[in-house]
Amino acid sequence: MIRDVIGEIVKGAIDEIWGTKITPLDVLIEVEKPQSEFGDYAVNVAFALSKLLHFGPNEIAGSLVRKLNEKRTPEIAKVEAAGGYINFFLSSEYLQKELSKIAEDKNFGLNETLKGKTVMIEYTDPNPFKLFHIGHLMSNTIGESIARLYEASGAKVIRANYQGDVGLHVAKAIWEMKKEKILPRDVVMETLARVYAIGSKSYEDAEEESAVKKEIAEINEKIYEKSDSEINNLYNSGRKVSLDNFEVMYKKLGTKFDVYFFESEMGEEGKETVLGNPKIFKKSEGAIVFKGEDYGLHTRVFINSKGLPTYEAKELGLNKKKFELYPLDLSIIITGNEIDEYFRVLLKVMELIMPEVAEKTVHISHGMLRLPSGKMSSRTGDVITAEWLISEIKSRLKEKENKDKGLTGEEKENNSEQIAIGAMKYSILRQALGHDIIFDFDKSLSLEGDSGPYAQYAYARLKSILSKAENYDARSADMAVLKEKSELELIKQLLELPEVIKYSGEKLAPHHLVKYIHELASAMNHFYESIRILTDEDVPRRQARLVLVETAAAILKTGLGLLGVKVLEKI
Repeated sequence: MIRDVIGEIVKGAIDEIWGTKITPLDVLIEVEKPQSEFGDYAVNVAFALSKLLHFGPNEIAGSLVRKLNEKRTPEIAKVEAAGGYINFFLSSEYLQKELSKIAEDKNFGLNETLKGKTVMIEYTDPNPFKLFHIGHLMSNTIGESIARLYEASGAKVIRANYQGDVGLHVAKAIWEMKKEKILPRDVVMETLARVYAIGSKSYEDAEEESAVKKEIAEINEKIYEKSDSEINNLYNSGRKVSLDNFEVMYKKLGTKFDVYFFESEMGEEGKETVLGNPKIFKKSEGAIVFKGEDYGLHTRVFINSKGLPTYEAKELGLNKKKFELYPLDLSIIITGNEIDEYFRVLLKVMELIMPEVAEKTVHISHGMLRLPSGKMSSRTGDVITAEWLISEIKSRLKEKENKDKGLTGEEKENNSEQIAIGAMKYSILRQALGHDIIFDFDKSLSLEGDSGPYAQYAYARLKSILSKAENYDARSADMAVLKEKSELELIKQLLELPEVIKYSGEKLAPHHLVKYIHELASAMNHFYESIRILTDEDVPRRQARLVLVETAAAILKTGLGLLGVKVLEKI
C-alpha cells in the first residue's frame, strides 16, 4: 500500500539526517489524507521531531522535504512542506501502472490480515411471536456488513442469530390466543402481532395480583414445562409461523445465517452455570442475583423466585455454548444501545466465571432507527415493520422514476426492491454506530446526494457505457495515455479501497466504507461528465478509458457488496 511506501521513505530520510540523535521508536509516522489541494498524502512527523530536536516544525519539515525530493521514488511526483506538514503528490506514471495491475486483479481490495481466524457475529435476533421491525433492520444491516468486512480480511465468519422463543412475551400472546379460541391451524403473522399487542397491554394494565397476570404467569411456566397440549400446539404453530416469516425477510435482505440459537435451548445450560458459581451469585428474596453494585454496576436477577432461569442466565449459557461448539478467536454481539447497561453486567459476570470467553467477546451497540413521526412500540401494536418501511420506500421511489426505461415489468420490480433496500441499508451505515437515525425518505432516495441510489446509479451508468462500447479490448490498452485530472483523480480513489476495507473492519465501522463509496461515485460521475469516452476518436485513449470505466465499476460493486447493497446492471 502507498501509505507503507511513504512511511518507509520518511523513516529513511529521518535516519539519514538525524540518525545519531533519535531512534526509530522515538516518533510515530502517521500517513494521513489531507484536503486535496495540499496533496494526496501528508505526514505530520515534524511536530513530534520538533520536541526531540528543539527545532521548529517548519524547519524540520523543510529539511525532510529537501532530502525526500533528492531521493524521490517512482511513486512520488513531488514533496512539499506547508505549515510543518509534509505533503506528497503521487506521480501519474505510478497511477497508470497501478491501474493496469488492479484492472486484472479480481480480488483487489481484499486482504489476509485475519486469515486463520474464526469469528462469530451474532446479529438481528428477532423474537418469535413479535413482528420483524425496523430495530431488527438496524442490527441485521450492521451485522451483515461487519461480517462481510471480516470475510474481506480473510476471517472465517460464522453468522449467528439468537431468538427469544420463550418468555413472558410468548405467554402474553398465547393467553390472548386462548381467550379468542384461536386454533393452531389458523395462526398467521398478522394474528400473532395482534394477540401479542392485546396480551401485552392487558398484562401491563392489570393489577399486580390480578387474574390476568396470574394466568399469563401460569402459561409461561407451562411453556417451559411443555405440560399442556393446547398451549404446546399454539406455541409450536406460532413459533413456526414466526420463524418462516423471518426467513423470508432474511432472504430479502441478503443474509443467510450459519447457526440459530434459541432461548428455549439455553435455560438449563444457563441455570447450571449460575448454580455452579455460588460465590458470584447470591440469594435474594427467593431469587438468585448478581450484585452488580459491588462492581459499580447494578443488580440483576439470574434465576427468579420460581426457580426459572431469566434472560440473563440464558445469555450466559449461550455465550458458553458458542465457545464449546466452535473454536472462536472472537465473538461479536450486535444489539440496540437500550441494553448497554445489561451487557455491562453480563460481561462482568462472564469475566468472573469464564474469563477466557469474556476476553474474546465484544458487544457493539447501535442507536434506534426512527421515522420523523417518533418512537415505535410492539407492546401497543404501533410497530414500524421492516416490510412496511421497504414497501413505503418502494412506493416513494415509483413516484420519482421515469416510466419509460426499456425495462421489463420484472426488471422494474426487482430494481425497485433493490434500490429500496439499498437506500435503507446505506442510510443506516452512513453514520457512526451508537446514534439514533431519523430516516429521511427524500435524502435516502436522492440521486444527487450521499445515498444508496446515487451509488447504484453511478454503477449502472458505467455498465451502460461498457454495453455500448464496440471493439473493446482491455488487453491492448496502454494506461500511459490517461493524463487528464479527472482520470488520475478517479484512479487515486480506486487505489484507496484496500486501506478503507482494512480500516473499516478493524474499527468495526462501516461508515468509513460508506464515505469512500460516496467519494468514489462522485469521482466517477465527474469523470463521466468531463471526459469523452465512447466518442473519443483516439482509439488507444478510448480503450484505456474503457478499462478505467470497467475497473471503477468492479470496485464500486465490491464496496457496495460489503455494505450488503446489490448493484444493478440497468436502471
